[in-house]
Formats: sequence, structure tokens, C-alpha cells
Amino acid sequence: MQGVRTMERFRTRTALLALTAASGLLLTACSGGGDAGESSKAADRHDYSAGQPAPAEGRDTDERDDRREDPDHLSTFALDVDTASYDYARRALADGRLPDPSTVRPEEFVNSFRQDYDRPDGDGFSVTVDGARTDDEDWSLVRVGLATRTTERSGERPPAALTFVIDVSGSMAEPGRLDLAQESLSVMTDRLRDDDSVALVTFSDEAETVLPMTRLGGNRDEIQDAVSDLDTQDSTNLGAGVETGYETAVEGLREGATNRVVLISDALANTGDTDADSILERVSGERREHGITLFGVGIGSDYGDALMERLADKGDGHTVYVSDSDEARKVFSEQLPRNVDLTARDAKAQVAFDPETVEEFHLVGYDNRRVADEDFRDDRVDGGEVGPGHTVTALYAVRTEPGAEGHLATATVRWLDPETRDPHEETGDLEADALDDSVWSASRGLRTAATAAYFADALGHGDHDLPDAPRLDELADQADDLADSTESEEIRGLAEAIGTANRLM
Repeated sequence: MQGVRTMERFRTRTALLALTAASGLLLTACSGGGDAGESSKAADRHDYSAGQPAPAEGRDTDERDDRREDPDHLSTFALDVDTASYDYARRALADGRLPDPSTVRPEEFVNSFRQDYDRPDGDGFSVTVDGARTDDEDWSLVRVGLATRTTERSGERPPAALTFVIDVSGSMAEPGRLDLAQESLSVMTDRLRDDDSVALVTFSDEAETVLPMTRLGGNRDEIQDAVSDLDTQDSTNLGAGVETGYETAVEGLREGATNRVVLISDALANTGDTDADSILERVSGERREHGITLFGVGIGSDYGDALMERLADKGDGHTVYVSDSDEARKVFSEQLPRNVDLTARDAKAQVAFDPETVEEFHLVGYDNRRVADEDFRDDRVDGGEVGPGHTVTALYAVRTEPGAEGHLATATVRWLDPETRDPHEETGDLEADALDDSVWSASRGLRTAATAAYFADALGHGDHDLPDAPRLDELADQADDLADSTESEEIRGLAEAIGTANRLM
């Protein structure tokens, strides 16, 4: 069960070293989506009001100790801008059913909402750290916010070479699948620049390149015709599609361009290789040598969420999910063009909590993105790829020392320049007196992040375990108030989804 990671404050350097040597408590590196080891899994659910970990049935103290947060007060993870989990949950709720808790990833709920963090002038990140207290004694929510430059300089981006890998299996015949993909690709073709290029690969039981890498300038009609001619066939050999897609991308590789594979599928693989690690291992050379990243677009009411999410994580990319024409136009007209350009490669974040003021903490979500603390500055270890216009938010549940004053935490983000691969870092700090008195009176951004996280926690049956979690009907009221005060359509959509979930539960 996903829950709270506990960690004791160690009073002396000797005790710290002794425990470190005895337990070897290092977060297992998952560098872009590998499964975390047992020591990086969440510990048992806390009684936040008591501030103590609840003992697990059948689990002794020594085993709980082995699941504590790393005793050096560090938390390290690869950046992730996926949003598919939230959009798929909304689709399930709109269909009158609750999403499977295994598909609920709270960081993707939180990152579905743009934040108003300060933006850096050039490539790289700004770092914002803030927080607010909860009604559970000494527990707060701390928000770490990272932002890249805006997309206003889109004319300066390098040309794009995009290989679209399109699922044309029988399941894609359902309305809202292949037809939605075709509509989206048509819109995308109109929006790309003349110096951009696209290729089309289709797959069912086999894969086929139906259009080699083709410049947009002077060829838009040919590309639109190729999109219109797409038709569904038989089974789903997703592995063959990805492999052929990468081969096509390498054949049409453009130096100085952003080369990316865009996978559009319901990810219901049933033929050939269906394991994400095995599929990507076959194209690992292309990915590493040429830096070709993967952008996954999920479609369909029945959707292979786990496979698509793992493919994107391991493929140095990320995923979105679309369920209707409006969402598809947003993804292909706004999000994908924004992701054509990269401002950072292998980006990781590390938060250092001050042992003098912080008693206990845990990161909400990012379970498949945890990185071993000692790998933070090892640039051979994969991080996340991030483009312009992105914000990345991480929430922490933090229990401070009673009456804590002074420094609480320092957040550092490290990334590689997309062209030179030179490393860069930026930091931000949080002091105890900067905590807002209440989550619900805090800034719009923090309230939105908290609402989204609490919603994910409820849909996940409390597995993500947040302090002072409201009942779902109370959260619906908070979301309604937030939507009214901000007049935000996306927050109104969040409030409606919470209301629907409350009725279904």
C-alpha cells in the first residue's frame, strides 16, 4: 500500500552514520520510470493527529525501520510532466464509473494545472518553494514549484522532425479513437511550420511506414491525404509499431532538429511484445545515440494506462490522454507544439529538509520517478525531459518540530542543456515563518495543487495519505469555492469531477 514514508530525526552525527551503515537506506534509482525498490515504497498509513506511524498488521518494527525515508533528510526524483492519469480519471467519471485506483497518480493530477510561478529568462528553471499549515498538529503541505520559460519565443525553436506512430488495430474503430486521432493529426499538420517534418507509421498485427519523413512546406496536401486514408485493421502489435517508428525516425533524422516519436494508441497490446522494458530495449540505441524522445497520447474508454505510462517514462518522454475533440485540439494545437522544443534534458529535483526543524516528511506521488539520492548529480542517470511553458509541482507532507523556527528546506533542480549537455542547477529555500496559516487560505496555486492531490488521494482509497484530508463532499465545496473565486474553466472542471466522484461513492 502506498502511504507515508517515515523518518526519524537523528540527534548526532554518530547515530546518523551508524544507522546509515546498518540499514543502507538508499532510495532505489528508477531513472525515468523503473520500479522503485522496497526501501523507496511508502510506509504504512500515519495517524497524522498523533504524528506517529501506525504499525502494520503482521509487520515488525525492524521491517518498518527498513522503509523509513532516507535519514539524511533528502528526497530525490526525476521531473515528470505527465497528465494522463487525471484526464483518464475524468473520462471514467464522465462515463459514470470510478477510475481503477491503480491508475491514479497524484503528481499527474497536480501537474494538470498550470501554476503562476516566476519564469526564468532563458532555458532552465525557476524554483519556488512555499507551503501552508494544516489542522493536523505540526503537519504542513510544502509545494516545490519548477517552471521553464514561456512559449512566446516559439519562433526561435529548432525545426521538428516528428514520427507519428498510429494504432490502427480493431479496437481503434470505436468512435473517439482513430477518428479522433485523424482529426487531431489534421489540425497538427495545419499548425506545424513549413520547415518541420512528419512521418507516419501505422501498426495493427504488423507495422508499416505509410509516409517517410516529409517536409511540411509544399507537402501539406500529401500529408493530409495520408492521414485521411488511415483505416482500422486487426490486432495490436504495439511493440512492432514502436520499433518501426524509431527506425523511421532514424532514417529521417534531421541534425539540428528536435526528433521525436509520437505514439497515438489505446495501448491495449495483445500481439507480439507487450512489455514496455522489452519494447524500449530494442530501440535503446536509437534513443540514446540520437536523443529521440517519446510523446504518448492515450485514446479510448478502455485504455492501457500502465503500459503507456511506462513506455513514456522509459522513453524519456511523457503522456497525455484525450477523450474528445476539444481535448485533442488542445493537445495537438498547444501541448505538442510546446513539447517540440526542449529546454532541459535529464532534469532531476532534490529537496533537503533541515533536520533541526523537520521531524518527518514524505513526497506525494512520483512513485515511479524516485531517484537514489547519490545519483542526483550523476548525469548518466536518466531524469525528465521538459519543454518551454511547463510547470512541475511536487507536494510534500511535512511534520515540523513543535514551535519550529528558521530554515525548513532547500530545493535544487539539476538539468542538462539540450544541445551542449552541460549541467546547470538552480535552488530555492523555505523558512518556517513563510508557511501560510492554512492550506485553504493560501495562494490560488497552492490551494489548487492541494485540492487536486486530495482528490487523487480519495480516488486512490487514501493510499497517498495526506494530512488533514477532507471528506469528499467537503473537498467538493472547497473546489466549488476555488472555481468561483478564480473563474477558471480548468478548476471548474476539477470541481465537477470531484462532485461526480462524491455522488458515485
